[in-house]
Amino acid sequence: MVEQLSSPMVTSSTDPGGPEGGGGVPRRAVLQLGAVAGAALAVSGLPAGRASAATVEGAAAASVQILPTVSADGSGTTPYTQHRAPLRAAPFLPLPPGAVRAGGWLRQQLDLQLDGMNGRYDEVSDYLDYDSCGWVHPAKAGWEELPYWLRGFGDLGYVTGDAGVLERTEKWITGIMATQTSDGWFGPTSLRTSLEGGPDFWPGMPLLAALRSWHEYSGDDAVPDLMEKFFRFQSTQPDAVFGRSWAAQRWGDNIDSIYWLYDRTGDSWLLDLVDKIHAGMADYVSGMPNWHNVNVSQGFREPLQYWLRSGQDRHHDATYARYAQIMGGFGQFPGGGFAGDENVRQGYSDPRQGFETCGIVELMHSHEMLARMTGDPAWADRCEDLAINSLPAAFDPQQRAIHYVTSANSTRLRSAAQTMGQFDNTWAMQSYMTGVHNYRCCPHNYGMGWPYYVEESWLASHDGGLVASLYAPTTVEAKVASGQSVTIEERTSYPFDETVELRVGTSKDVAFPLYLRIPAWAGSPSITVAGRRVRVTGSGAGYVRLDRTWHDGDVVTLRLPMSTSVREWPDNQDSVSVQHGPVTFSLAIGELSTRYDGSEQWPELTADPTSPWNYGLDLPSRHPEREIKVRRRSVPSGANPFVPATTPLVATAPARLVPGWREDADDVVGVLQPGPARTTASRTTVDLVPLGAARLRISSFPRVSTDRSAHAWAAPTASWCFGSDDVNAIGLGDEPSSSLGENLARHSFWPHVGTSEWVQYDFGQQVEARAVELYWFDDTGDGQCRVPASWQLFSRQDDAWVPVSGASGYGTARSRFNRVSFRAVRTDALRIQLQLQPGVSGGVLRWRYDAR
Repeated sequence: MVEQLSSPMVTSSTDPGGPEGGGGVPRRAVLQLGAVAGAALAVSGLPAGRASAATVEGAAAASVQILPTVSADGSGTTPYTQHRAPLRAAPFLPLPPGAVRAGGWLRQQLDLQLDGMNGRYDEVSDYLDYDSCGWVHPAKAGWEELPYWLRGFGDLGYVTGDAGVLERTEKWITGIMATQTSDGWFGPTSLRTSLEGGPDFWPGMPLLAALRSWHEYSGDDAVPDLMEKFFRFQSTQPDAVFGRSWAAQRWGDNIDSIYWLYDRTGDSWLLDLVDKIHAGMADYVSGMPNWHNVNVSQGFREPLQYWLRSGQDRHHDATYARYAQIMGGFGQFPGGGFAGDENVRQGYSDPRQGFETCGIVELMHSHEMLARMTGDPAWADRCEDLAINSLPAAFDPQQRAIHYVTSANSTRLRSAAQTMGQFDNTWAMQSYMTGVHNYRCCPHNYGMGWPYYVEESWLASHDGGLVASLYAPTTVEAKVASGQSVTIEERTSYPFDETVELRVGTSKDVAFPLYLRIPAWAGSPSITVAGRRVRVTGSGAGYVRLDRTWHDGDVVTLRLPMSTSVREWPDNQDSVSVQHGPVTFSLAIGELSTRYDGSEQWPELTADPTSPWNYGLDLPSRHPEREIKVRRRSVPSGANPFVPATTPLVATAPARLVPGWREDADDVVGVLQPGPARTTASRTTVDLVPLGAARLRISSFPRVSTDRSAHAWAAPTASWCFGSDDVNAIGLGDEPSSSLGENLARHSFWPHVGTSEWVQYDFGQQVEARAVELYWFDDTGDGQCRVPASWQLFSRQDDAWVPVSGASGYGTARSRFNRVSFRAVRTDALRIQLQLQPGVSGGVLRWRYDAR
């Protein structure tokens, strides 16, 4: 039985930096969002800070107001560890590992992880061999691999209760702690002096998180003692140590652990160490000091972490500004990530660029931390976006293989290296494999993604309550008020359904506040408590606070209406994406998965399309969402929702093929070009599936038009392109500032010198061309590329290249477009034939054309 979901109600979203968490948010708007924490929202005479509190019991018309953010002034009491003064109190606090257990689809993902790479990676990875690992045998080698893996592996055990995982975790933790020396160092001896004669602290940072989780789960008091000695060792280091290598960008992780210990001991010297670290590490307050995607994903939050200590607005605001900077420049596509296929590169922001799997889980972790520290729901929205739209596609459906980058647009997953500068790395990054040495960091690190998501789905509030932060089928057992234990069972199919039911279990009546997150996309949420409707006032993202005496068996029903919207991305070629509540849709591309290596248990897989993928959406400018039809369908019980065949949400949309949008010579999807894309193809209806269920995916669609004024897309090719350059760059719609091409994606013929070369556009359909404009690459004073000695334009006629007639002149001026007009010609391709100057090379920065 197929059930029609609620009809689309939301008008087209035109702000890619809106509260949905996509990025591109103007700094002023972001700072205002973070500044409303102390706003007075008085309701029924209640004081500010408790504005949405309402006793719904026995009230016929009780109401709650959506709080844009939640703040803590330090006066609230909670059974859980709050920050000690002078640290700023956190609105929300983490619950101990194991307090939240998952059910439904989320438990299924954990079970796949248990039997997949993370749960069994010690069978595969030589870095995880207990007998040869430097983390338990200090004379041997060790770096980040074991800490990465153990951080996720241990918490996988805590949230599932798996006895085998718990036993192996305890073995590793015991062995690691036994390595601590009298001066506080622990782990591989070689790391003491591996950086300019000083210690490499980075690998210990994720391990400290693993140790903290173990302590909170088991009560092992040896952990705080180890951390105290280790931090004293850190405090003796010279200032220069804190600015070295990976640690310089990632000290926020270490600061989080220092705060954790300070909150339990009150030792003031720990805060002095935080000051020393902040002063010596990379400066994320003044700007973006490093563009490695994982460094960005971890580093951008450090200023706000330090704000808990400093109280200075500039530290708080810097984290919001860095997030806006990275997402505004490189996150202009759906899925919650940014173009980080190793290092973020100027000029490479297309949806095909991809986001490293380490970046996905680290950015999720940063969002989870920021949601707790700020009480700002935008961070939870952003975490959810990554979790349901990007994370599942980072590995095969059985979680037995992983790939290095996950892209918003990706039409083929190859096991071969890319040769034309499409990605920052030239080695193969897209096929699924165990990747012990190929991908190395990602398969060891990805394991924290789902376990942390489970743990962060419920939080403690600063005032003795609980927070439903990330919706999923879960059960939480926690303490409230002065320490009474309660359970809340969350029954839902969210994000594939819009209703969340919370059932309270308590041995006796107890008063406490229950916070419910209202996502930015939820237009008119509705709430019932114990069968009574609660009126919700206000709008936008936020939290509602239900403050009442709770009885055993009380039920809260939250409905978050999921409307369909078409989101526009004006800073990425006016492309569009389709949303339904928190779910982004992808084109449903037929996927042929082929095992090219590995074993049945640990396969290495490629994926190829078995259906056309180069569609643009044929949508009206007004109310485009009305053309999208979303359906909820019946699927077998226990089916994986992140597989196209068994996902419960599907959709259809009107579309047309874009003939000039093709894969390049390395089978990598072509970049988006200026829209709307002109096409003469017939209008058809295409199927859409949730982005998280699509391994091959198109989620950033061009808009299409049959109007002659629309842009005719063309696939660029060349006689040669230097390995770190990209021939696709010639078709981007931006205008260079000079022929030097600084901070631009570009094409060049290097190291070919003095040769005859060509560049061409294939339109895939007949067009009428009448002019072209060339912007030459010439790095005089910096390199060996120059404008060409001469060039000529040809059109393809019956498979023959024919010079255009009436050309106005073939210019070679630097730092401007050289325009050539000619008699209109009908053709399906244009080619530039050029002669390089003797002894030098050359290239094309941009090539524009008038073709209709």
